[in-house]
Amino acid sequence: MNISLSAACKQTQPPMVNFPGGLINLIPRPRRKEKVVVVMGATGTGKSRLSIELAIRFDAEVINSDKIQVFKGLDIVTNKVTEEECGLVPHHLLGFVEPTADYWAHDFVHHATAAADDITERGRTPIIAGGSNSFIKALINDDLHFRSRYDCCLLWVDVAKPLLNSFVSARVDQMVDSGLVEEAREFFDPAGEYSRGIRRAIGVPELDEYFRSEGRASAAAKAKLLSRGIDQIKFNTQILASRQRQNIRRLLNILRQAEHLQCRMHKLDATEVFRKRGEEAEEAWQRLVAEPSTSLVGQFLYEDQMVFAGPLMLGPAITAPVVV
Repeated sequence: MNISLSAACKQTQPPMVNFPGGLINLIPRPRRKEKVVVVMGATGTGKSRLSIELAIRFDAEVINSDKIQVFKGLDIVTNKVTEEECGLVPHHLLGFVEPTADYWAHDFVHHATAAADDITERGRTPIIAGGSNSFIKALINDDLHFRSRYDCCLLWVDVAKPLLNSFVSARVDQMVDSGLVEEAREFFDPAGEYSRGIRRAIGVPELDEYFRSEGRASAAAKAKLLSRGIDQIKFNTQILASRQRQNIRRLLNILRQAEHLQCRMHKLDATEVFRKRGEEAEEAWQRLVAEPSTSLVGQFLYEDQMVFAGPLMLGPAITAPVVV
């Protein structure tokens, strides 16, 4: 699914931004570099939601940095955002690569840089969102063009491992109910080749035995294989989430030590959100993630244009660099 909606409006330098707790008048002044926001986090932590919320508030567009979601197909298996979830926020690099193709970090750098340049040239802000930290490092640390043109603000949405494991397991069950198995069947490979393209996605190799059993095994045997495959999907997703958290810590340490970068890093702990349900969870999301992120991104984008109309209350104080 390749979502590339045209911008509904062009608002390059809004005269006033309404942050949680106060208003800021903006006076346009030239700045040396364009700015880009990067939303990071393990799978299931709410990166997509936050990037869309920030894009709506700051007239931005989202660039996908998930190395599996760049491929066409498997929208349920790869948990792509839906058109309804996207609203009117344009998304780039989402579902545009052929399923059997190779797609490497240097390909992402080329496409992401082109997308960011196009977004900023139209007076909007790029928000890069996804869990593939190797792609993010290749772009913001290793690519000379990107470094020379952009300053970065990194937002890391984190959730404690036990709660995240429980959530991703429940999410797999929801994905199964939504058609994960039927969708994965389309990419079953009788040769057992799951090392290239979208077939690498968690949710396809794990069901290989089940698909092979169809038409051969009894109903009870197939049910057992399906249950085993789903359990393996949950386990592998939990392993992925744990590895992503480790890689984020490693990446932030690299970026902190990189003298050539002007990069701000902030951690948002969403653990409490995952402990709650319903309205309490929504309140915790706004208080711990949405409002602090809005304040941080607002300061980052408009710091060289700010003239305060009055006292500005920033909500929870998380403005110090993240400690990992």
